[in-house]
Amino acid sequence: MVSHEEKVSRIISQFKKNKHTSPISLEKKTVSHLVPKAKDKKYAEEKLDIGDLDEILLIDKENLICIAEPGVTFEKLVAATIKHDLVPAEVSELKTITIGGAVAGCSIESMSYKYGGFHDNCLEYEVVTAKGEVLVCTPENENKLIFQMVHGTFGTLGIITLLKFRLMPAKKYVKITYHKYSTLKDYKVAIWAHYKSQDLDFMDGIIHSPGKYVLSAGEFVDEAPYTHNYDWTRIYFASTAKRKEDYLKTPDYYFRYNKGVTNVHPQSFILRILFGRLTSSNSALRFANIFRRIIPKQAMPVTVDTFIPFSKMDEFMEWYEKEVDQFPLWCVPYKVVHRYEWISDEFLSKLRDELFLDIALYGMRRKNPEYYYGIIEKKLMEIGAIKTLISTNFYTEEEFWTVWNKENYITVKNRTDPDNIFRELYDRTCRAARGLSLIFLLMPLYL
Repeated sequence: MVSHEEKVSRIISQFKKNKHTSPISLEKKTVSHLVPKAKDKKYAEEKLDIGDLDEILLIDKENLICIAEPGVTFEKLVAATIKHDLVPAEVSELKTITIGGAVAGCSIESMSYKYGGFHDNCLEYEVVTAKGEVLVCTPENENKLIFQMVHGTFGTLGIITLLKFRLMPAKKYVKITYHKYSTLKDYKVAIWAHYKSQDLDFMDGIIHSPGKYVLSAGEFVDEAPYTHNYDWTRIYFASTAKRKEDYLKTPDYYFRYNKGVTNVHPQSFILRILFGRLTSSNSALRFANIFRRIIPKQAMPVTVDTFIPFSKMDEFMEWYEKEVDQFPLWCVPYKVVHRYEWISDEFLSKLRDELFLDIALYGMRRKNPEYYYGIIEKKLMEIGAIKTLISTNFYTEEEFWTVWNKENYITVKNRTDPDNIFRELYDRTCRAARGLSLIFLLMPLYL
């Protein structure tokens, strides 16, 4: 078996051998969970292979710590830790999301109301810079700004090659109770009560319509009278509207959305009997990536995760029903663990809420998807909300840096990728992703 040190040395040697004259991007074994875009320039970029960085190196049962390489999937991680009655403090909802991808992109799930994202539960990263330097980054050491800024920057600040993160005790089963509400007011009251009391192990929900809100309240339990899984004929989000309670084995609970959150296909019972085992979010993404250039634009569903300040939820939903009116929506309460360094000072100066609601729109097909991406972005900026950058983004550069922290980003960029071989964040997520050209200069970035 190749050691971790040997894998990192291989990556460094690739940097030293190649004289990069154009941007590069990373290649791993699993499919990217970014929304495929037909004109994304990443498909034509030179690739740096990090596919062998996919091993769990340590599970420390006494100190509740795990050390693993970035290509480890959450499916593999949960399978390994649950043997010790442990799980990560945050588990992303799809089996093939990697722990490195959860940091470089975004991570949310039903433990987020307590623990924030996966990155909020990380203790240390090993980062290889574009110059081939290996940095150990923690929230306290001299690389603390790098530690904070690699989150959500999609590999544009270097390569995370190792992660140390927290584990927590787990039980064999999860019991879910489905609470139904007919008004947004009552729904918010229930969410806030559980947030303040911290009395659940898990909390998320499905907004099936403006008059049907379901809150899924989960608890670890030692025994179960029965168990379900949602890997074949059953569709999880649909079951929340019908059932009063449910029992799942813990790994099945974590990946109950693996066939899709609210965008599950096929949906008919007969087709699911025939093809349900074969389909998953992973296979759908692979298909969309391969055929991205010939899939009609309107057939590529609108996909966006919006983070709405709790106090602004009424205003957002009133607007959303009038202007978009697409249901169901996934609702994930998300605790702001601290005032994140990657968010701009301008945005933070207006931030009053300690709890956000991730209102996730998945699977909407309309003739003019760009229009809906655009109006959602505009509304989010208006109310002081934010979104992930996994899908199509239409921010102007000026708008973009009123949300994301340009000063901190450039400070780290000049340290870890001074020649800009990984592209700059705005270019990567807003321009290159849409196939727009930006003059690529091999020179340091300055404010």
